[in-house]
Amino acid sequence: MKQGNQIAIAAAAAAIFAASAVFAASAVFAQSTGGGRGANQHDHGSAGHEPMMRQGMGPGMGGGGGMGRGPVGMLTTQDANSAADMGITMNLVHENTKIRRTVTRLPDGIRTVTESDDPKIAQDIKAHVASMSGRLQEGKEFNIFSTTLPVIFDNAKNIKSKIEFTAKGAIVTRTSPDPKVATALQAHADEVTELVKEGPVAFHRGIDARMAMGPGGPRGARAGAVVPAAQGRQQQHAH
Repeated sequence: MKQGNQIAIAAAAAAIFAASAVFAASAVFAQSTGGGRGANQHDHGSAGHEPMMRQGMGPGMGGGGGMGRGPVGMLTTQDANSAADMGITMNLVHENTKIRRTVTRLPDGIRTVTESDDPKIAQDIKAHVASMSGRLQEGKEFNIFSTTLPVIFDNAKNIKSKIEFTAKGAIVTRTSPDPKVATALQAHADEVTELVKEGPVAFHRGIDARMAMGPGGPRGARAGAVVPAAQGRQQQHAH
């Protein structure tokens, strides 16, 4: 029942934030494709990201037929809840300094604790976890640039999940007897931690990596490749 309630909360929260957050994040796509400055001239400094993330619009290039725009259009697949989930996701990216997160690596997976003292951010954390857990169960991938998520979604039946909601967020434990999947779970936890630590800067770096992947995206040439966060940062390019 708790998970069902949290999924409902996800939709309600997204109604408030989806439009503004998706429009805000769309500037990342526009800037990365050369909107404004040249592709090799855009400013990657933390101060320069805020105006860029808060303005602009660009067409999508997602695998779901490109029906969406901005970051929604860049999703590998799209569905009726994509914009709502993106709204919550982008709000968390922009409010990253209000989030604390710890990751414990288990022999066969991970245990993460993600919380915030801000009640609204705490609620968004719960809504995001509930929605993403539902997507994993239903096989509805939500992914722009992660090379670990294809492995996780393709092997969802081999993953055991335990979700605990706290007053300030959520505790997530995911394990798998398959070493490849366990490694993907750990690598994805690192990707999320990077977003929590760096916020819009890390998101922009991910968009850069997505553009470098070409039209196939994470499920193209690099699909299934588990790239540790630090290594991925070097491959994408230094900021």
